[in-house]
Amino acid sequence: MSQSDQFSGRMGLIFASIGAAIGTGNIWRFPRMVGANEGGTFLIPWLFFLFVWSIPLVIAEFALGKRSRTGTIGTFRIFAGKRFAWMGLWTAWISTAIGFYYAVVAGWCLKYFQLGVTNDLVGKNVDTQLVWNEFLQSSGQVIFYQFLVVAITLFAIWKGAKAIEKVNVILMCSLFVLLFMSLGLSLWMDLADGSLDGFLFMFTVNWSQLGEPSIWINGLSQSAWSCSAGMGMAITYSVYMRKDEDTTLNAFTMGLANNSISIIAGLTVLSAIFAVSADPLATVTGGSSAITFLALPEVFAQAPGGGVGAWVMMAGFFLALTFAALTSMISTVELCVRNFVDHGYTRNMSVLFTSIAIFIFGIPSAILWITIAPDGTAFPQFLEVQDHIWGYGLMFSGLFIAFTIWKYGYTKWRAQVEAGEASPGLQGYLNIGVSAFRDDFINTGDNDVWIGRWWDLLMYLAFPILFTVLIVSYFGDMIMNTHDVWNPGNPHGISIILLFWGIVAGGFMIFNKYLVQRPLFRNIPEGADVDISGLPGGQDDLVCAVGEYPTGWEHLSENAEIIS
Repeated sequence: MSQSDQFSGRMGLIFASIGAAIGTGNIWRFPRMVGANEGGTFLIPWLFFLFVWSIPLVIAEFALGKRSRTGTIGTFRIFAGKRFAWMGLWTAWISTAIGFYYAVVAGWCLKYFQLGVTNDLVGKNVDTQLVWNEFLQSSGQVIFYQFLVVAITLFAIWKGAKAIEKVNVILMCSLFVLLFMSLGLSLWMDLADGSLDGFLFMFTVNWSQLGEPSIWINGLSQSAWSCSAGMGMAITYSVYMRKDEDTTLNAFTMGLANNSISIIAGLTVLSAIFAVSADPLATVTGGSSAITFLALPEVFAQAPGGGVGAWVMMAGFFLALTFAALTSMISTVELCVRNFVDHGYTRNMSVLFTSIAIFIFGIPSAILWITIAPDGTAFPQFLEVQDHIWGYGLMFSGLFIAFTIWKYGYTKWRAQVEAGEASPGLQGYLNIGVSAFRDDFINTGDNDVWIGRWWDLLMYLAFPILFTVLIVSYFGDMIMNTHDVWNPGNPHGISIILLFWGIVAGGFMIFNKYLVQRPLFRNIPEGADVDISGLPGGQDDLVCAVGEYPTGWEHLSENAEIIS
């Protein structure tokens, strides 16, 4: 570990960032949300929160990572101080914990691509429910495809930023082509009866329903999760930015590309379902697994062009879904790997250790607690419980990022007050503290898009309000609609979430004092302006650049890896 690693240019960063944002949620959750929330009406709050929540958070993440030049743990250690390194550990853990079961889901996608290629999903005698049940209840098969996903991810990130860049460019370009091909066939199906009812449903706004709070809350939740805002993905990839990279334009590009893919995928799914289903809304809202692995194969089997059209539609769509899952897995594993490398471990050992851990800890989600729903469909109960516990933990990662920004502004204002350079009181804070992070780390002169005070208003005012709305609505809905909600043994209740969150957060706080006793190595490209002298990390003797070693830690150089 004697030299820094970086992307070759802007396109590499953009494709990697888009790949991190685009996942299976864009392709199977988004159509379900559109179907359950009045079609085109849902698009208005969803797009609104892209600019109010997702993009502002991604801008913050890019700015944090570009200056800290470390992963999530190091970023919080440098910007917020040693006492808050555990917040970066929480962010890394949440992403990795989601990766445990996401690798299983990605394996499902890969399996269905194989079924599509071999024509095992096409034919009058194919029972899609039986195919799904037999696969999900076959532990060996599920683990095998989970293993393939982890292995592909391992090889994709083994060589560092350049490899990640190349793989994401290939996968994302292929994804675009496959989705547009599937969209063309879906629109052809929708046009067959001359109504284009799927297309119209997707883009027709029911203005009388726009005042429904649930539609806005669902729009916020979809935007928050689908863009990977607050997950630490943008922090991780910004470590590999060139010194003059524009953080703001990249954030807008990432967000808009993510939403564009969602619209293409949603239109593909809805057009096909509306073309062949007698009750399309019931099909769409029947659950994510029902749409993807039960309903869509039946729909795609009726694609135009006979057997060839059905084969192209089936294989193309599930290959696109697999690529989306893989790019998200790459960013998930890389986030964890980056944190190990930052703390002096070789990249090869970090990649291998993380991949093995994700595979082993994902096995329970692959094989445990497979139940049969009342309609006869196999259901991965253990996996759903994991998602129930860790999914909303992402919200706190976003809150920690906002806290770091607030803390920086307050600290800078207080320092200027003590030096007699700023006025005390609220007015002084509003003049200096609120815009401090934006002035110092976003509008640095490298950005093509200048960020104004609107960003401050969103991060200081809108973000805490929206965070509260999300958490209150989530737990409020659970309290109102879940039987025995406070029973710790109820996998759908509140107590199990709070229990796991409390144990993990408490453990990380205790571990924090040991964590900050290790050196932190910053990935600094040659000539980059990454001064941290005014930050808490600038006063930390154990924070240094890659290739340097603090006194007493020179032995790490014996096992250092040169990243090419």
